[in-house]
Amino acid sequence: MSSFTHFNEEGRAKMVDISDKTPTVRTATARTSVQVSEEIYSGIQAGNMKKGDVLQVAQIAGIMAAKKTSDLIPMCHPIALSGVDLHFDWLESSPYELIIEAQVKTSGSTGVEMEALTAASAAALTVYDMCKAVDKGMVIGQTYLLTKTGGKSGDYTREE
Repeated sequence: MSSFTHFNEEGRAKMVDISDKTPTVRTATARTSVQVSEEIYSGIQAGNMKKGDVLQVAQIAGIMAAKKTSDLIPMCHPIALSGVDLHFDWLESSPYELIIEAQVKTSGSTGVEMEALTAASAAALTVYDMCKAVDKGMVIGQTYLLTKTGGKSGDYTREE
Protein backbone atom coordinates (compact mmCIF):
# COMPACT_ATOMS: atom_id res chain seq x y z
CA MET A 1 0.00 0.00 0.00
CA SER A 2 2.96 2.36 0.44
CA SER A 3 2.99 3.17 -3.31
CA PHE A 4 -0.44 4.81 -3.01
CA THR A 5 -0.19 8.43 -1.88
CA HIS A 6 -3.47 8.53 0.06
CA PHE A 7 -2.89 5.42 2.21
CA ASN A 8 -0.71 5.08 5.29
CA GLU A 9 1.42 2.07 6.24
CA GLU A 10 -1.64 0.30 7.67
CA GLY A 11 -3.54 0.74 4.41
CA ARG A 12 -5.86 3.39 5.85
CA ALA A 13 -6.74 6.69 4.22
CA LYS A 14 -4.58 9.72 4.90
CA MET A 15 -4.28 13.26 3.62
CA VAL A 16 -1.02 13.72 1.71
CA ASP A 17 1.56 15.95 3.41
CA ILE A 18 2.19 18.93 1.11
CA SER A 19 4.39 20.91 3.51
CA ASP A 20 7.53 20.35 1.41
CA LYS A 21 5.91 21.41 -1.89
CA THR A 22 6.91 24.78 -3.27
CA PRO A 23 4.08 27.31 -3.31
CA THR A 24 3.32 28.53 -6.84
CA VAL A 25 0.48 30.35 -8.55
CA ARG A 26 -2.00 27.69 -9.60
CA THR A 27 -5.10 27.96 -11.75
CA ALA A 28 -7.74 25.57 -13.03
CA THR A 29 -10.72 25.88 -15.34
CA ALA A 30 -13.50 23.28 -15.44
CA ARG A 31 -16.50 22.99 -17.72
CA THR A 32 -19.93 21.40 -17.56
CA SER A 33 -23.30 21.96 -19.23
CA VAL A 34 -27.03 21.77 -18.67
CA GLN A 35 -29.45 20.93 -21.48
CA VAL A 36 -32.75 22.72 -20.99
CA SER A 37 -36.07 23.06 -22.77
CA GLU A 38 -36.95 26.11 -24.84
CA GLU A 39 -39.31 27.18 -22.05
CA ILE A 40 -36.51 27.21 -19.48
CA TYR A 41 -34.10 28.91 -21.89
CA SER A 42 -36.67 31.65 -22.57
CA GLY A 43 -37.44 32.06 -18.87
CA ILE A 44 -33.81 32.42 -17.90
CA GLN A 45 -33.16 34.86 -20.75
CA ALA A 46 -36.22 36.95 -19.85
CA GLY A 47 -35.38 36.86 -16.14
CA ASN A 48 -38.82 35.60 -15.17
CA MET A 49 -38.11 32.26 -13.51
CA LYS A 50 -40.15 31.94 -10.30
CA LYS A 51 -37.11 31.33 -8.07
CA GLY A 52 -35.26 34.41 -9.34
CA ASP A 53 -32.17 35.15 -11.43
CA VAL A 54 -30.97 31.63 -12.20
CA LEU A 55 -27.50 32.53 -13.45
CA GLN A 56 -26.81 34.96 -10.60
CA VAL A 57 -27.71 32.33 -8.01
CA ALA A 58 -25.70 29.67 -9.89
CA GLN A 59 -22.72 32.06 -9.93
CA ILE A 60 -22.87 32.46 -6.16
CA ALA A 61 -23.40 28.71 -5.63
CA GLY A 62 -20.31 27.95 -7.71
CA ILE A 63 -18.18 30.40 -5.74
CA MET A 64 -19.43 29.02 -2.42
CA ALA A 65 -18.82 25.44 -3.58
CA ALA A 66 -15.22 26.18 -4.58
CA LYS A 67 -14.63 27.57 -1.09
CA LYS A 68 -16.15 24.45 0.52
CA THR A 69 -14.52 21.77 -1.65
CA SER A 70 -12.37 20.38 1.17
CA ASP A 71 -15.56 19.86 3.21
CA LEU A 72 -17.04 17.72 0.42
CA ILE A 73 -14.09 15.77 -1.02
CA PRO A 74 -12.39 13.77 1.75
CA MET A 75 -8.71 14.05 0.73
CA CYS A 76 -8.76 17.66 -0.52
CA HIS A 77 -6.69 20.18 1.41
CA PRO A 78 -8.35 23.38 2.59
CA ILE A 79 -7.01 26.05 0.26
CA ALA A 80 -6.92 29.83 0.53
CA LEU A 81 -8.40 30.77 -2.83
CA SER A 82 -7.35 34.05 -4.39
CA GLY A 83 -10.06 34.06 -7.04
CA VAL A 84 -13.15 32.22 -8.30
CA ASP A 85 -15.21 33.20 -11.34
CA LEU A 86 -17.86 31.48 -13.43
CA HIS A 87 -18.92 32.19 -16.99
CA PHE A 88 -22.12 31.13 -18.73
CA ASP A 89 -22.66 30.78 -22.46
CA TRP A 90 -25.62 29.43 -24.45
CA LEU A 91 -25.65 27.02 -27.36
CA GLU A 92 -28.89 28.20 -28.90
CA SER A 93 -30.05 25.11 -30.73
CA SER A 94 -32.48 22.38 -29.81
CA PRO A 95 -31.95 21.28 -27.13
CA TYR A 96 -30.72 24.54 -25.64
CA GLU A 97 -27.49 24.03 -23.72
CA LEU A 98 -26.00 26.22 -21.02
CA ILE A 99 -22.20 25.95 -20.92
CA ILE A 100 -20.72 26.66 -17.49
CA GLU A 101 -17.02 27.35 -16.95
CA ALA A 102 -15.47 27.82 -13.52
CA GLN A 103 -12.05 29.42 -13.10
CA VAL A 104 -10.20 29.15 -9.79
CA LYS A 105 -6.85 30.60 -8.70
CA THR A 106 -4.56 30.32 -5.68
CA SER A 107 -0.96 30.72 -4.68
CA GLY A 108 -0.10 27.67 -2.68
CA SER A 109 1.29 24.16 -2.36
CA THR A 110 -1.51 22.22 -4.04
CA GLY A 111 -3.68 22.66 -7.09
CA VAL A 112 -7.24 23.90 -7.52
CA GLU A 113 -8.57 21.38 -10.02
CA MET A 114 -11.08 19.95 -7.56
CA GLU A 115 -12.27 23.43 -6.60
CA ALA A 116 -12.94 24.29 -10.25
CA LEU A 117 -14.76 21.00 -10.88
CA THR A 118 -16.82 21.44 -7.71
CA ALA A 119 -17.72 25.02 -8.62
CA ALA A 120 -18.91 24.03 -12.10
CA SER A 121 -20.89 21.08 -10.73
CA ALA A 122 -22.60 23.11 -8.01
CA ALA A 123 -23.55 25.80 -10.53
CA ALA A 124 -25.12 23.17 -12.81
CA LEU A 125 -27.01 21.60 -9.91
CA THR A 126 -28.27 25.04 -8.91
CA VAL A 127 -29.60 25.68 -12.41
CA TYR A 128 -31.41 22.34 -12.20
CA ASP A 129 -32.84 23.15 -8.77
CA MET A 130 -34.09 26.57 -9.80
CA CYS A 131 -35.74 25.30 -13.00
CA LYS A 132 -37.05 21.85 -12.07
CA ALA A 133 -40.58 23.15 -11.43
CA VAL A 134 -40.80 23.95 -15.16
CA ASP A 135 -39.17 20.77 -16.49
CA LYS A 136 -37.46 17.92 -14.64
CA GLY A 137 -36.05 16.55 -17.90
CA MET A 138 -32.93 18.72 -17.89
CA VAL A 139 -29.64 16.89 -18.46
CA ILE A 140 -26.41 17.85 -16.74
CA GLY A 141 -23.64 17.09 -19.21
CA GLN A 142 -20.07 15.95 -18.96
CA THR A 143 -17.97 17.73 -16.37
CA TYR A 144 -14.26 17.96 -17.01
CA LEU A 145 -11.04 19.89 -16.44
CA LEU A 146 -10.17 22.23 -19.32
CA THR A 147 -6.86 23.63 -18.09
CA LYS A 148 -4.58 23.80 -15.09
CA THR A 149 -1.38 25.73 -14.49
CA GLY A 150 1.36 25.66 -11.87
CA GLY A 151 2.72 23.03 -9.56
CA LYS A 152 5.19 20.19 -9.94
CA SER A 153 3.20 18.41 -12.65
CA GLY A 154 3.15 21.56 -14.80
CA ASP A 155 0.47 22.85 -17.09
CA TYR A 156 -2.37 20.84 -18.63
CA THR A 157 -4.75 21.67 -21.46
CA ARG A 158 -7.49 19.26 -22.46
CA GLU A 159 -7.34 18.15 -26.06
CA GLU A 160 -10.82 18.17 -27.60
